[in-house]
Amino acid sequence: MSDTNQKCFGKTGGFSIKFNQDYTSLSVVSKQGYRLFSLSSVDRVDEIFCSHDEDTRIAERLFSSSLVAVVTASEPHKLKVCHFKKGTEICNYSYPSDILSVKLNRSRLVVCLVDSIYIHNIRDMRLLHSIKNMSNNPAGLCTLSLSSHLAYPISTTAGELQIFDAGNLTSRLKVKAHDSPLSAMNFSFNGTLLATASEKGTVIRVFCVKNGQKVHEFRRGLKRHVSIGSLNFSICASYVVASSNTETVHIFRIDPKSIEQAERRNCIDNGSTTSNNNEGETDGGDGDKSEDASNIGWGMSFITKAVTAYFPTNVVTDVFSQDRAYATVQLAEAGLRYECVIAKVEKETRLLLACEDGFLYMYDFDDSKGGECKLIRAHDLRLPLHDITEVDIGGNENDTSVLNVKLTASMMPAPGTYAGVLKGRPGDKMSADSDRCRDLCEAVEYPIKSTIPLFDEIQFPPVTPITVE
Repeated sequence: MSDTNQKCFGKTGGFSIKFNQDYTSLSVVSKQGYRLFSLSSVDRVDEIFCSHDEDTRIAERLFSSSLVAVVTASEPHKLKVCHFKKGTEICNYSYPSDILSVKLNRSRLVVCLVDSIYIHNIRDMRLLHSIKNMSNNPAGLCTLSLSSHLAYPISTTAGELQIFDAGNLTSRLKVKAHDSPLSAMNFSFNGTLLATASEKGTVIRVFCVKNGQKVHEFRRGLKRHVSIGSLNFSICASYVVASSNTETVHIFRIDPKSIEQAERRNCIDNGSTTSNNNEGETDGGDGDKSEDASNIGWGMSFITKAVTAYFPTNVVTDVFSQDRAYATVQLAEAGLRYECVIAKVEKETRLLLACEDGFLYMYDFDDSKGGECKLIRAHDLRLPLHDITEVDIGGNENDTSVLNVKLTASMMPAPGTYAGVLKGRPGDKMSADSDRCRDLCEAVEYPIKSTIPLFDEIQFPPVTPITVE
């Protein structure tokens, strides 16, 4: 995240909360370490791991596996690949500069630095490829699809991005998504779509990954310099949810016909650039309220002609052709960063908002008609609890700003730190490489549905430090 975006948010809750790839669990990162939670119901959020290691910057879990990638504040240039159920560190890698972000899928692990990206095979952590001499990327902005398509910005002055095939290690295409530098991007779960936002933050665009053609253009609002904090697709890829430093969360609906039309267009040649300029950003109104096109009615042509007298025709066309929000959430206050996703919880579609204040908010989302989403549950994730902290919605049924906090679980004893766990590891390292590959493969696999001890006090895989140049 750039310094400019950080100033836009202004506040800090002390926590960084991230969802895993399929939104079935989340990690809560703070100066005291990190914790992992499982999301299986509205009423319960189960803590499955708690680390009192040290000031943690990044903790990314691979789906529902035992593998987690960790970066600490004391060693920001070092990536630790851990088997959290054993409480062990499988291996660690050092990089030339601070690690800004880490992305995972079933076959690749991507490490993003300020001016370079490193691509590893997640099964053995072998370095496969590096992308160097990039434009400065101080936010560590990049996204990795489940099909191993990697997108990252390639300009500091415009919203240009590169789509790279991390599976086959080849460049695919470039897209000029916005006039202003990029601030957020994310692939859909199936990897066919890519959503982007610029530093101005008023327009959300969706592109076809196959050919780089624009599928949708959504208007978040008319305010300038709105900082986008989160931009994610729903699992079904039918919706895009965006949060910013304003008090409104926007949900946009994707038309399947628009996807089909974009896919039928001519593919862009490899290495060429498709231009999607004209932010269509004009002053006037807050733009945070949804607007039905039917309200514009017969006066549209007259308004268009009137506005055209003051603004360029292409800008006017863009503004009136952009889709507005299908559903919204009005937050109690602006300025806090929220990670927002739409996921299935107990077979029901829910909107989940993980806030940097340490709370997880669950909203009812009516995918048949949209509109304002209703808060149904909030969970306090600030304390290391064995079970759950419930937050009942108190006061008036329509007043979601009043929260009655009720602790319902006891504190869980802190497991040993990595240093403590590894203190007694065997000195014999003859089988270090084979052990590392075995434990990586074991950690990557999904857990067997049987009783598995959370910590194994007998087996401690060797730690192999590796320096990446």
